[in-house]
Amino acid sequence: MTTTLQDSVFVRACRGRSVPHTPVWFMRQAGRSLPEYRKIREGVGMLESCRRPDLVTEITLQPVRRHGVDAAILFSDIVVPLAAAGVDLDIVPGTGPVVAEPIRTAADVAALGTLEPGDVSYVDEAVRLLVPELGATPLIGFAGAPFTLASYLIEGGPSRTYLKTKAMMYGDPDLWNELCGKLADITLAFLRVQVGAGVSAVQLFDSWAGALSEADYRRFVLPHSARVLSGLQDAGVPRIHFGVGTGVLLQAMGEAGADVVGVDWRTPLDRATTVIGPDRSVQGNLDPAILFAPWEVVEREARRVVAEGRAAPGHVFNLGHGVMPETDPEVLTRLVELIHTL
Repeated sequence: MTTTLQDSVFVRACRGRSVPHTPVWFMRQAGRSLPEYRKIREGVGMLESCRRPDLVTEITLQPVRRHGVDAAILFSDIVVPLAAAGVDLDIVPGTGPVVAEPIRTAADVAALGTLEPGDVSYVDEAVRLLVPELGATPLIGFAGAPFTLASYLIEGGPSRTYLKTKAMMYGDPDLWNELCGKLADITLAFLRVQVGAGVSAVQLFDSWAGALSEADYRRFVLPHSARVLSGLQDAGVPRIHFGVGTGVLLQAMGEAGADVVGVDWRTPLDRATTVIGPDRSVQGNLDPAILFAPWEVVEREARRVVAEGRAAPGHVFNLGHGVMPETDPEVLTRLVELIHTL
């Protein structure tokens, strides 16, 4: 990472250093709500989009141009490395990832492939194209955490109850740990490709970890997430860890090895900081639904989030989850301008 990027307001906040203003970016800012994104994606499937460096570059740049955010996030999907490792899956519009043959048995786990850097050469190429285009704007790489990836593989797609996932976790912990160990290796390899190509930070998404108790998280999940995050300890880039509905897990998620803990909208950042500890920065956490309220409400709530974030050694403003597709892009642009004045 160049000296300029290390001194960017985003990286400084991740490191808990002083900043001239609170940095801001939005999860799912690359795509979702932008008409230019929908136009460029016409007739192109999600997985194909993620495998085309030209499309990845353009889509990643779109919110930086439009909103003036302080960081870009690589356009990709958490199941990209699974597909690259040989899993037969597709990202179905309106549904999400769907796995053709879910993993349920020891034979299924044994058959799960590994990920070599060459398997995701298109990601390496996209990052190398993006870094010079972005200049002084940091690029965030990302991947899905082992628990969330395992839940997709076991359930066969999105789930509200995670019954099959928990059945394996509780009923056959050895098999569970073998699966998550393999997924940790895949995830770490995927992130190392992005770091090697030049990203300035990484975010590990454990989107569905909020379905667990703290005790279960510590026993079945934390060791595997820690394996990924500790594997990047020498990478020289900030590590962000985020999940949804993880209020009771924040302390444990911090212990997994992140430099920054993402907090969803349910927990105020000042309260989250007391749980996470004074040695980690926080990210978040405006409720994405607030963006549909009148501007005076958006401004009031954004100011509250920034004020609460001052309790932490560093604060990166973000939503408490991803941008909703129906969000007015002009509200996002206006929100960035507001945060930069605070």
